[in-house]
Amino acid sequence: MAKVKIMADSTCDLSKDLVQEFDITIIPLHIMLGNKDYEDGRGIVPGDIIKWSDETKMTPKTAAPGTDTIEEIFAPYKDDDTEIICFTISEEMSTTANVVRLMSQTMDMEERVHVVDSRNLSTGIGLLVLEACDMASLGMSANVIVDQINELIPKVRASFVVDTLTYLHRGGRCSAVAAIAGTVLGLHPEIVVRDGKMGVGRKYRGRMDKVTLDYAKALEKELLNAKPGRVFITHSPTDETIIREVRRYLESLGYFDRILETEAGGVVTSHCGPGTLGVLFISAE
Repeated sequence: MAKVKIMADSTCDLSKDLVQEFDITIIPLHIMLGNKDYEDGRGIVPGDIIKWSDETKMTPKTAAPGTDTIEEIFAPYKDDDTEIICFTISEEMSTTANVVRLMSQTMDMEERVHVVDSRNLSTGIGLLVLEACDMASLGMSANVIVDQINELIPKVRASFVVDTLTYLHRGGRCSAVAAIAGTVLGLHPEIVVRDGKMGVGRKYRGRMDKVTLDYAKALEKELLNAKPGRVFITHSPTDETIIREVRRYLESLGYFDRILETEAGGVVTSHCGPGTLGVLFISAE
C-alpha cells in the first residue's frame, strides 16, 4: 500500500511541536504588511502583525500560497507513489484549495494529491489534520481517510470570542457604526464558523477574563458530547491568566484526553486582533 503523507496550509494553526510529533508538512499562506510580503509562520510572528496594524491603522492582506512554494513542497513526492492528503482553509474564505489543485495537475500528480476543503479555519482544520494522521498511522489508505474526514467535517465546532472589534472593522468584516457601538457597550462577539463561513454567535459584555470563561462554559453541553480525544484552546496574543483559567475549566470537566493549546497564526491574528480566544473540538454526534 502506498505511503500517505499529510499536509495542511498554515491556517491550521498547529504548533511546531504538534507538526513535528505528527510529521505534518505545512504550506504557508502569504501575509502582506503594506508592500512587504511574508510567508505565514516564516520570518513573522503575530506580535509583528499587531504592531504594524496598530501603527498604520490598517489590516494586513492575506493570500493563497504561491505556486512556486507548492511546487517545492510537492517535488520530493513527484516520482514515487506517495499519496498526499492536503488540508486547506475553507474555499469560502480563500482560493488556497484551488491553487493546490491546479499545481497538482500542472505537476501531473492530481491522481495522488487529495485536496480536502476543511470548510473551516484555524484549529478547526487542525483537528481534522490530526484525525487524518491517526488514521494514516493505522495504515488506512488515502481514499478511506478522505472519506472518513469528509464525514467529520460537519461535526467540527470552531468558534472564537474577540477582545476588540477594531481589527474586524479594519478588514471590512464589521461596520464602523457596529464597531463604535460595540466598543462603547463593551461587547465581545463570538465568531462562529458555519458552513465554511464566519458568522456572529453570542455576544458577551465585560472584562475579557470573565467573557472568555463565560464563553467556554456556554459550550459545556457540546463539549461533553464531543469526541474525547482532543480539544484546542487557540488564541492570538492573550493574557496568560485568561488562557490558564479556560484550561482549568476544561480540565475540571475531566472529559478530554488532551487539552492542546496553540497560538493563532498570522491569518487569524490579522483579521481578529489580539485577545482572541477559541475553544475548538469535534462533535461525537
